[in-house]
Amino acid sequence: MQALIELLAGFIIMLATAALAQFGVSLDRPAEPQPEVRRVVDCAPSASVAAAAETPGDC
Repeated sequence: MQALIELLAGFIIMLATAALAQFGVSLDRPAEPQPEVRRVVDCAPSASVAAAAETPGDC
């Protein structure tokens, strides 16, 4: 009896999904974007002011 109820419920859900798809409604949730991972470069501490002027711009 439980299997028959589940079969009927699945059939009704399938019909509802097909009917809503005609109007552009989607019951599927969009995949959540993965967080972006960025690597951070540690810059060496400068010993003098002149050395700080020679370091690359990203440090």
